[in-house]
Amino acid sequence: QVQVVESGGGLVQPGGSLGLSCAASGRIFDIRDMGWYRQAPGKQRELVAWIANSGRTYYADFAKGRFTISRDNAKSTVYLQMYSLKPEDTAVYYCYQDVVGISGTGEYYWGQGTQVTVSS
Repeated sequence: QVQVVESGGGLVQPGGSLGLSCAASGRIFDIRDMGWYRQAPGKQRELVAWIANSGRTYYADFAKGRFTISRDNAKSTVYLQMYSLKPEDTAVYYCYQDVVGISGTGEYYWGQGTQVTVSS
């Protein structure tokens, strides 16, 4: 089927930057939307950003001006570049990809989650 693997999480100091990647593999005909959610301790999972096949993007208010989402269709990969990180950005980050298989139907696949910790 389809596998989605995340990488790039880790520990970073406040004000620093970090880049996440999320690569899909398997039987893929096309990928529509790609995006990122995050979940901090004691809080609900929240949308960070998404990017459509057309290139249209959306950012949550907290991400505007600090985070950049991009995609590489040849690699079936979505990226999240984060700048000026704050302690409140600490969370588990999950990527998703809306994958269209040979059947022509789309299914959402999720990465395993990667921990981002912003602390001095």
